[in-house]
Amino acid sequence: MSSNIRVGIVGYGNLGRGVQQAIQQNPDMELVAIFTRRDPGPLAEETGVLTERLSDVEQYIGRIDVMILCGGSATDLPDQTPQLVKLFNTVDSFDTHAKIPDFYEKVNAAAQEGGKVGVISTGWDPGLFSMNRLLMQAVLPEGQDYTFWGTGVSQGHSDAIRRVPGVKAGVQYTVPVQAVIERIRSGETPQLSTREKHRRDCFVVAQEGADQEAVRRTITDMPDYFADYDTTVTFITEQELAAEHSGMPHGGFVIRSAVTGNGSKQIAEFGLKLDSNPEFTASVLIAYARAAYRLSNEGAVGAKTVFDIPLGYLSPKAAEVLRRELL
Repeated sequence: MSSNIRVGIVGYGNLGRGVQQAIQQNPDMELVAIFTRRDPGPLAEETGVLTERLSDVEQYIGRIDVMILCGGSATDLPDQTPQLVKLFNTVDSFDTHAKIPDFYEKVNAAAQEGGKVGVISTGWDPGLFSMNRLLMQAVLPEGQDYTFWGTGVSQGHSDAIRRVPGVKAGVQYTVPVQAVIERIRSGETPQLSTREKHRRDCFVVAQEGADQEAVRRTITDMPDYFADYDTTVTFITEQELAAEHSGMPHGGFVIRSAVTGNGSKQIAEFGLKLDSNPEFTASVLIAYARAAYRLSNEGAVGAKTVFDIPLGYLSPKAAEVLRRELL
């Protein structure tokens, strides 16, 4: 009988695909099944993995140790996590920051009811960036935090572009303003507006005959998405879009500028530069799936965040090995 951690995947978009790939890099894990709301037949052919309808998930109670939820934060996870955590230990990447407290309460109640562990809001922000904000604030109480995202593709903003009349296809990059980052690294603690921290670069394929200037204005004036930023719109061909903008890079920085003692300047920084946002996020989910499994085996129940889980629980290595090799 295998002693590996038995994993299920719910949802098979970019993140679910990344989780399947990440499992292959973790020998202590095995993928039992993928669960989908789509017809499972074609997906099973594509992946070569047992694929089931999500509605049949209860048949796998006792056969899966941790269910990794790869749906979206807008409509999928708010329903799926509280439902599934009654049946399985779960890990998700719910990333709507303002709604995390309410989401935690709902998942915690459901996990308590089911006697399971639900690790919520993992990934890199929220997730690894959250951990670093907490760590830096705890160590350096007198200071200022700055979080920058990018350079990277924003899926939500790219979708907003594609909904503009006259747009055939498009992608948007969030780009941190480098000059501001260098000011902070040098010890300044400026109060920054939204426009001063990031800019937005849009690459758009216009529909034939579309008024490109009207398209440009519609994008740059769009409230909540682009109006508060310095936004550029560059029109390109479909071939250029496919050749140069098909990847999903991302990344960013968390910087804390602080003072200690008699005014000594202290700068702490954590950064990521990612070729593939979903593949990296999937790798974080896998590490927290291992932690969820260990916590559950120890008798823990309820919702957990990255603040509640010891770092050693993320590693496949034993505690004595970690002390010897990494401490």
